[in-house]
Amino acid sequence: MAGRLSLLLDPSRIVLNVHSTKRTVALNEVARRLDGHPDVTNFQGFYNELLARERLDTTCLGNEIALPHARTEHVQKIVMAVGRSEAGVLFENSNQMVRLLFVLGTPKSNPGDYLQVVSALCKIFKDPANREALMQAATPEAFIQAIISAEEKLFAPA
Repeated sequence: MAGRLSLLLDPSRIVLNVHSTKRTVALNEVARRLDGHPDVTNFQGFYNELLARERLDTTCLGNEIALPHARTEHVQKIVMAVGRSEAGVLFENSNQMVRLLFVLGTPKSNPGDYLQVVSALCKIFKDPANREALMQAATPEAFIQAIISAEEKLFAPA
């Protein structure tokens, strides 16, 4: 990973209107965007590990954000899909409503990239203006631009 989340994003892997309010169905709706990704060698294997990880413990970060993820041998490089829900998705295991889901797959052999992505996401989400920009983005391209703008603020020289 080159240090920028925006490099992991592709408009075709962003769902701005997740339909389901049920966690596993919503997860499938978002994760399915990674099916056919050139760095996902076995989507079903990745998805099964994603669900298994989700059963272990909550992936909610607070502020209506969740980071469902799997460290797996079914991806060659870190991959990400994003979902946004107006109604919210109930994550029963933490009793939280989630409106932004960032689904990540990361190779087992490279935990460092995963930690960089999580760290960058947490820094971006800390700022309410960034969260609001992501919730208001009208298109996947505008969503990516909101991430780029947030990254520019983060990486700007002090």
